[in-house]
Parts: sequence; structure tokens; C-alpha cells
Amino acid sequence: MDKHSSGPSAVETLTNLVADDLKAVNAAILERMQSPVALIPQLAGHIIAAGGKRLRPMLTLASARLLDYQGSKHVGLAACVEFIHTATLLHDDVVDESDLRRGQDSANAIWGNKASVLVGDFLFSRSFELMVQADSLKVMEILSHASSVIAEGEVLQLITANDADTTEDAYLEVIQAKTAQLFAAACHVGGLVAGATPEQEEALQSYGNNLGIAFQLIDDALDYSAKQAELGKAVGDDFRDGKMTLPVILAVARGDDDEKAFWKRTQEDQDFQDGDLERALHLLQKHNTLDDTVARARQYGEKAIADLDIFPESPAREALKGIVEFCIERAY
Repeated sequence: MDKHSSGPSAVETLTNLVADDLKAVNAAILERMQSPVALIPQLAGHIIAAGGKRLRPMLTLASARLLDYQGSKHVGLAACVEFIHTATLLHDDVVDESDLRRGQDSANAIWGNKASVLVGDFLFSRSFELMVQADSLKVMEILSHASSVIAEGEVLQLITANDADTTEDAYLEVIQAKTAQLFAAACHVGGLVAGATPEQEEALQSYGNNLGIAFQLIDDALDYSAKQAELGKAVGDDFRDGKMTLPVILAVARGDDDEKAFWKRTQEDQDFQDGDLERALHLLQKHNTLDDTVARARQYGEKAIADLDIFPESPAREALKGIVEFCIERAY
């Protein structure tokens, strides 16, 4: 199968595998975002409808399926995971002053920052209600911890933004917290309610973590790729925001004094001139940092696939392996 056809089929395979459960998750999401305050379902519905593939909740469902779970607690937890994710997106768009989210006007562009932050808070609160219903202190511990770590990651990103001296380790710490933590928690709780052994729990948590890091590395490479337009995002948003992602961190490290001065002027001082984005793209190309970022993502993807080796062969295991490939192949 060629690279271009492997992506959608991997998502379709996973979606088909958990289709009935996903219907129940979507129903739970719809029910739980209702409120007598009309603006809440209106704004929440806007971002959830634009919510992409529901990848994180599907990971919860597939992780439970991996262990042949027959109960229904994973449905509420998958909805909980989606609410945490959606709340962070609402807050993210306010922090980043984004006008677009997946090709549509962002919630803050339509309703303003205040409403977006408050509805994000509402969705976080709803996620805690859903956690409690799983009736497991361990589940609550995993998901509530994930929520606080994600918030820490956002703050950490704020601190590293506009700092051209940001290290690779600091960057990895940000994406570990901001993205990988929820992937890891989504997989972990799916296994937990399905009665996973401690080794299986650890493997699922590690799988989600490695997948999440790979996913974010590809996202950060894509920000400088012509493919962005297809995804409804502007090329170079991270560049304009001064976000120090791996492609730029590597370019700074490999650049001469003149290039370092360029990154300092644009990323730290936010002093932009005509042609700066083109120069940035040229420097990333010159130092091969986009390919190196994708290669790094592939390494994490391989670790994620290896994490699944302790589970017996099954359609769920194959689907989870396929999703790793899909995440990497988005770069092509």
C-alpha cells in the first residue's frame, strides 16, 4: 500500500472497529454539553462539530476493545477525554489569538475570548462529572492528573515562546505535557476499565505517550509545510507566534551567527520584515530540519508500535498500529 492511501484507511479501520461505541460517545457528548444557558451548547457545539476525527476518544474505545471489554464505562471516559481536549483547544485559541480552527472561524473569533474561556471551563467541569461516573479512584487520578499536566504544558509553552535559546529538552517537556499526556491517559483509562494487568496498563500508557509525541512532532513540521493550506491552517503560524518548535530549534543550533540573529529578531523581538517567512522556510530546508523532525517522529512511532507487542494479535491491535502510521504519514 502506498503512503498516501495508508492514512485514511487507518482512520477508517479504527472508526469502523469502534463504530457503535463511538455513536454512544457522540450521544454522551451531545447530552453533556447541553445547558439552559444557550451560549454554552452553541459555542461548545461549534468547536466539537469541527472536532476532527475524534482520535483521542477512539483511542480509549480501542484500548478497551484490545482487552475484549464488554462493559460500557469506556463510553463515558471517551466522552470525558474529548471534553478535556476540546476545553484545551478553546483555551489554546484564545492564548494563540487564532482566528481559524480546522479551516473554520475559531470560537473566539465568533464569540470573543471571554465566552471561549468560560465555555472551556464548563467543558472541563463536565469532564470531571464524567470521570466520577466511572466509579474508580484510579481513573480519576489518571485523568485529573492529565488535566493539570496539560495546563502546566500550556504555561511552559508560554515561557519558552519567543526564546531563541530554547533547548530541545525544554521543547520535548512542553509537548510531553501539552499533547502526549492526554494521548497516554486516553489509552490508559480504556485499558484500566477493561481490567488490564499492571504490565498492560504500562504498555498502553507508553503507547499513548509515544504516539502523542510523534503526533505533535508531525504537527510542528506541518506548520512549515505547504500541506497546511489543505488542513485549513495558515503556513507559518508558529513562526509568527514565536513558538519554538523542533524545526526552528534545530535550525538555530545549526545556523551561523547571521542566521541566529535572524531567529532572534523574528522569534524573540517579533520584528518581522517582508520575506521573513520565506527566509525561515529556506533555512529549515537548508539545515534539513523538517525531515529530521519527521524522522524523530518516526522513532517515537516505532516505540509506540513496539509497546503493543505484549497484546495478542487482534483487529484492535492492528488498528492501533495503523493509527501510528497514519499520524506519521500526515507529513507526506
